[in-house]
Amino acid sequence: MVTDLTNHFISTIDVSHETLRDLVDRAIEFSHGPFPQSLNGKLVGIYFRRSSTRTRTAFWTGALRLGAQVVTFGPDDLQITTGETWSDTARVLSGYLDAFVARTNNTVEELRELTGQNRMAVINALTANEHPTQAIADLTTITEEFGDLSGVHVLYVGEGNSTAAALAFTLARIPGARLTVISPRGYELPAASLEIAARLAASTDGTVVQAFDLDDAPTGVNVVYTSRWQTMGTPKADPSWQADFAPYRVTEKLMKRVSSDGTIFMHDLPAVRGGDTDDAVLDGPQSRAFRQAYHKMTAAMAVLDWSVGTATGGPA
Repeated sequence: MVTDLTNHFISTIDVSHETLRDLVDRAIEFSHGPFPQSLNGKLVGIYFRRSSTRTRTAFWTGALRLGAQVVTFGPDDLQITTGETWSDTARVLSGYLDAFVARTNNTVEELRELTGQNRMAVINALTANEHPTQAIADLTTITEEFGDLSGVHVLYVGEGNSTAAALAFTLARIPGARLTVISPRGYELPAASLEIAARLAASTDGTVVQAFDLDDAPTGVNVVYTSRWQTMGTPKADPSWQADFAPYRVTEKLMKRVSSDGTIFMHDLPAVRGGDTDDAVLDGPQSRAFRQAYHKMTAAMAVLDWSVGTATGGPA
């Protein structure tokens, strides 16, 4: 059942630009169907330490649509809760599973401990540092809308969280693409993430900029993107944090000011209506948030297919 492979998907910076393009193209293909049974006979484990509506369901249904069988684990189901190391856990699970999809909400380094074995593909479904499969869904949504990623300009408004980091790491590698992140001070993209993005952009003419004043937001952007301010519902240290974020709500007024013809609105969901964005924006004609949510499944399928699929060039 299990075979030697190294197609882990821990971070987008681990894979080539060509692979990123292929994953997006494959996700778009999956959105049209029919679905090849490229995971027939495969076993996919899904472990989530925290609650999830979209990502967990996307991987579960995506694996089933490609012909795999799925084993799910809750936050207390693995012996890591009693002291077993991640590396020992992975050595055991790699004898049972072909792929292991994990949302740890911890550092990416913790997840890399699982990759010491080389038989079971490990897929990052969200760490504190990055949400790589979300980025594939985002690029798929943008590509579907505009036909090409080159030169696209994304305005991201809100916390510099794992979603923003994943966008920075991917858009930095697209020729001429621009990402402008505008955040409240103290909630911006980490300096380490900006350094990685700058290094990735050095050879592509891509641009990633962190800013703080929404009055200086660029106009004529292709995409306006926001995310839930309280990532994964985790409390913030400052009890008055909502006052810091309130001016960064994506409203119809903001959309009108920064939009050009064809500008779309994206949100990785869940949204806090009346918080990070307004109903009129989320439900409005520019919104692609729910199509974007659908592409979480096609992105999950593309990553699974690349990691362990047998029909499209992944490991046999």
